[in-house]
Amino acid sequence: MPNLMPLEPGVVFWGERDSLAEIRALGARCGQLVIPGGMPLNADAAATWTSSDITILTVFAAYEGEDYADIPTVQRTVGFVPAATRAARERRTLEISDFARLLGVGSIACHIGCVPEDTAHPDYVGVRDLVRRICDHAAQAGQTFALETGQEPAKILLGFIQDVDRPNLRINFDPANMILYGSGDPIDALREVGHLVVSVHAKDGDWPPANIPGALGTERPLGKGAVGMERFVNTLREIGYSGPLNVEREIEDQRQRLEDIAGGLALLRSLTSA
Repeated sequence: MPNLMPLEPGVVFWGERDSLAEIRALGARCGQLVIPGGMPLNADAAATWTSSDITILTVFAAYEGEDYADIPTVQRTVGFVPAATRAARERRTLEISDFARLLGVGSIACHIGCVPEDTAHPDYVGVRDLVRRICDHAAQAGQTFALETGQEPAKILLGFIQDVDRPNLRINFDPANMILYGSGDPIDALREVGHLVVSVHAKDGDWPPANIPGALGTERPLGKGAVGMERFVNTLREIGYSGPLNVEREIEDQRQRLEDIAGGLALLRSLTSA
């Protein structure tokens, strides 16, 4: 595995969409592997992603049936909140942890969904207890379990983590998600939760339109949205974060996606070498 530099730019890549060759072509030496729902998790799949020159930092779980069309759809379909899929997604996440162990990766992560603010709500209690079980399973492999930001304000996320009360529960910070969901200024949020951040997405976006209730904001190429990447990188330095910055771009056009990722890597290299 390569020795990574502080704030080294990396890539978020997908298990059935991307390849190690494409990551190398971008000049990246590290990144986070997203496992789509239904992808086989076995030794052959692990061998596909074993590399001596690419460091996998985190294995992310995505789940079958998730839909990010708008906020109400996210609430109904994403993560552990929907009761009908909760047990199956818990099993899948435990399998993701075991798969990460095959790869020698010390962190797993996912979106857990829009957890209710009411701590007595049955969905809140069910998700909290499920996250405790996942944390305990991950701990046996020496892994952290990171929750991705965005679907709730920083204060709510912190309260949930405190309630779960597991030492290996951490945060994957995505500044664009704070904007896309309209859940708070990403820089303020980063300062509030920074002590729990173990990994970072470098992603950009615009705020939701004010005249369309429930709409999500629009994801943009890095440097073209409302995050303010120079301010974001400087704030990461201020809070003492020195891990990789993983460029994420989620659009259907694969050629354009890779071009946007390449542009994001170039931007981050200019900001982190200054």
